Formats: sequence, C-alpha cells, structure tokens
Amino acid sequence: MESETMSGTGKTVCVTGASGYIASWLVKLLLAKGYTVKASVRDPNDPKKTAHLLALDGAKERLHLFKASLLEEGSFDSLMDGCEGVFHTASPVNFVDKNPQAELIDPALKGTLNVLGSCAKAPSVKRVVVTSSVAAVAYNRKPRTPDVVVDETWFSDPKFCKEIEIMGWYLASKTLAEEAAWKFAKEKGMDMITINPFMVIGPLLQPTLNESTGLILKLINGAQVLPNETFGWVNVKDVANAHIQAFEIPSSNGRYVLAERVAHYSEIVKTLHELYPTLHLPEK
Repeated sequence: MESETMSGTGKTVCVTGASGYIASWLVKLLLAKGYTVKASVRDPNDPKKTAHLLALDGAKERLHLFKASLLEEGSFDSLMDGCEGVFHTASPVNFVDKNPQAELIDPALKGTLNVLGSCAKAPSVKRVVVTSSVAAVAYNRKPRTPDVVVDETWFSDPKFCKEIEIMGWYLASKTLAEEAAWKFAKEKGMDMITINPFMVIGPLLQPTLNESTGLILKLINGAQVLPNETFGWVNVKDVANAHIQAFEIPSSNGRYVLAERVAHYSEIVKTLHELYPTLHLPEK
C-alpha cells in the first residue's frame, strides 16, 4: 500500500487558486500522496485563504504558497518552475454577478491562457489538468432526449449561455475558457486534460461558503420552494481524486465528465429529511 499512497514522493506539482473548494481538497490529497505542492493564492497574507491549507498534514514540509493573479501576465512563471504537473483550478464561481465581463469572463478566459502560457515556458511541466465544468458541455440548444448521446465533441454555446438568467455568465465563462485552452494546447502540443464535473457538493475545508454548497444551504435556511431542476451531483473528494488520476495515469486524455448520480432537487430534500428530521425544508 505504501507505494500506492505515497506515489508523489519526490515530485513537485502546482495548484492554482489553492484556497478554493475543489483546490483545497486537491492540495490535501496531493500532500497525503507525498507530493510537494506549489500553490497560488491571491493573497498569501489572508488567513481566511491560507489557514486551512497551512493546517493540512504535510503542509509544513511540502506546501509552498505563492501570490499570483489570473489577470497579471507572467505572474505564474515562478510557480511552474520545477513542476511536473499543473492543476489549474483557479476560476471565479459566481452564479449572479453585477459586472460579469470583468468578474467572470476575463479572469476565466485570460486567466486560463495566462496560466497555460506560463506552463508552455516551463520545460519541467509534463501534463496540465484544467478544472472545467459540465457548464462548458451541455448548454447549446441541442435536444437532450433519452436517445441523444452527449460526447466529448459537445461544447456549450456562449451566446445561448448568456441568455440564461441565473448562472448564464458563469456557464459562458467556463465554455470560453475551455475552448481557448484546447486551442492553445493544440497549438503548443501541450499534454492537457480537462475535468468537467457536475454540481460539486460535500465537506468544506475552506471557511467560506462556495456557490454549489450554497444551493444546499438555501434549502436548509428556510427556502419556501425548491427549484424544479434535475442536476448531476458529485462529491468534492471524488473530483479532487479524479484530477490526480488524470495526472498520474499515462493513458488519460481529453475531457472527463464527472457525475456520481443524477437527482432532482426533491430527492436532495428527501435525503436531507432522512439525515436531519428536525429541519424545516421546502416541499413545493
């Protein structure tokens, strides 16, 4: 078992946006496998962003925090130096935004190209794993009847995304960023993989609430009605683990959709009822 759990010993990898929900779990699991992790955060002096990372097992010895900004060209260069693998998870997740171009599209799109540009300059980097989303796959006006097979050629249509009232600009930001990433990777001959999870839920390591967990909290905190929506759902630990497998397994390639199950919101409410019978949950 030892070799299985410590397969990262002696290897250095990089995680961007390390204080985020998925990224925090990714850092935790990478440290547990023996990797040295160079992690970027916007403000290394903000304990809200870093305390939970510095407290992880192995962090004292093998976690190095760097300040980097998605919109600052070259700010990731020193981060990539000596890294074999790069996990690019930094991208804003806001479902409702006042200035979506500046707060969502620019950091997602320019930020991804910025990070990949730094990867391309670093001879040590063998593979890049980019955190994308089903947001970049499924929103394109194509019918999704039971006979339709969604495959890795599918991309969302950013124009159509922007028309969707809630989450629309977020969907567009993930689509534009992933499309640009593939174009760049092909031009540079870069070994890149994308991970496209559905709605990510599960325990939080970071002290701040993230958007997907917030959807569950809304149900608990007195929502009067539940959304008439069906989503795919996946546990955050499985998502972090999938990133590591994408890096470690030589034959990994292309895009990977992650969903543990598909469930209507009413099923989520039913599960919450069973776990916490005293909660007042919406029924309509």
